[in-house]
Amino acid sequence: MPSVHARQAPLSSDALNERFTELIDQGYAGEAFWGISVRDEEGNELFSKNGNKLFRPASNVKLFTSAAVLNRFGVDYTFKTIVYGAGALKDGVWMGDIIIRGAGDPSINGVGYDDDRWYVFKQFVHQLKKAGIQSVEGKLIANLSLFDDRYYPKGWDVDDLSFYYGVQTSPLSFNSNTVDLIVEANGEVGEVPDIRWFPDNTDYVTFINEQQITGPGTGYEEYYHRNLGTNTINLGSTMPVGYVEKESLSIHDPGLFFVDSFAKFLSKNGISVSDGIGTNYSERDWQSLQTLAVHTSAPVSELLIWANKESDNLYFEMFTKAMAAFQKGSGASTEQGIQMIKAEVASLGLDTSLVHLQDGSGLSGGNLTTPSNFTLLLSEMTHHPSFSAFYKSLPVSQMDGTLAWRFKRSEVGNRFSGKTGFMGGVRTLSGYLDTASGKRLAVSIMTNNFVSELKEVDRIHEQWIEYLYTYYGN
Repeated sequence: MPSVHARQAPLSSDALNERFTELIDQGYAGEAFWGISVRDEEGNELFSKNGNKLFRPASNVKLFTSAAVLNRFGVDYTFKTIVYGAGALKDGVWMGDIIIRGAGDPSINGVGYDDDRWYVFKQFVHQLKKAGIQSVEGKLIANLSLFDDRYYPKGWDVDDLSFYYGVQTSPLSFNSNTVDLIVEANGEVGEVPDIRWFPDNTDYVTFINEQQITGPGTGYEEYYHRNLGTNTINLGSTMPVGYVEKESLSIHDPGLFFVDSFAKFLSKNGISVSDGIGTNYSERDWQSLQTLAVHTSAPVSELLIWANKESDNLYFEMFTKAMAAFQKGSGASTEQGIQMIKAEVASLGLDTSLVHLQDGSGLSGGNLTTPSNFTLLLSEMTHHPSFSAFYKSLPVSQMDGTLAWRFKRSEVGNRFSGKTGFMGGVRTLSGYLDTASGKRLAVSIMTNNFVSELKEVDRIHEQWIEYLYTYYGN
């Protein structure tokens, strides 16, 4: 229980330190490196424990990127993916190449379109047919000139690269650069389970299915691995009879995957392409080409809702490069995007000498910053013109996103909005707490270098938030 002193209002730094020390001493993660910062509504730092020390922030980095995106683009910015024609139409035949110019839109994946992952392709086909195109005597080309040709930021772990959270980045992205695998253990013990995948069991990937069905009551043991630089995916999981597993697995070369999927979709819908597909990184004289179809994304403010609540790494890596392209033009790199992020958050008052980033999503273990920088960002964003969009995008405790299962049976309920972060030895939580007294606090708690169970670290995080909720201002 908190001490008598901890019930004073406002809580003193000594009382806060006493309670935090109690939580660490009574918990099972005393070996970890802990950092905390708490600010009031005026931005004053009420409490700091290693607040200016450097920590690996994991997905809390997305708070920086979100603020930078809104500061740079504004809430209404959209991505326009355009289908161009190099040639002319003759008797229903497009004589020449069709070129899809990548714009960095991460949302060509069904999100926002009633989960119809073909939605954008359907719109393209509709527009092409409306223009009178029945077939193409030429090539279907994905133009990828907006970004450089580096698929990954620095510092990503090779073990993450087979899965949906470690996909490659490209200015053209379809189905979040994944194939969605469904495994069904329908056979007998010792047999290989059935598999199917989206899009339409595409031959863009090759599955080596060496999985095995085990007896009832046995556990599920996962093994999925894509051979780097290829689209060969090895499946070696074991699972009990009747088990169903769903996994989104990464593909290699997203631009080629986009155009391959689109070509197959065109063929299925009655538009043939004679000369196959390809990709190109060269800038074009776009004004000399004919615009045949256009897709405009939802505004950034809406894209951020999915991106933050689901902690979607691809969205944030696309945003990072798109910010660089917004200023630089074609060939934008992650490093240039990171400089944009740092410049934008510096304009909000952060000390960027204590912000070291290697990506825009937080998946890199080389990212470093301080708890005090996060609470300062949160505090400054409350005065930003785009604060409503920023706040609305954050997961809410007990309600949605990555906080849906946190603070269960807690009075904090839906009164904490923020970002979680997790990777090996790292657990972070930063956001806004609306206390029982009606005050709003900006809070960041960062735990690094722990070997305890994750639930033990989460328990301390939640107890700290609950303490602030109950006693601050009362």
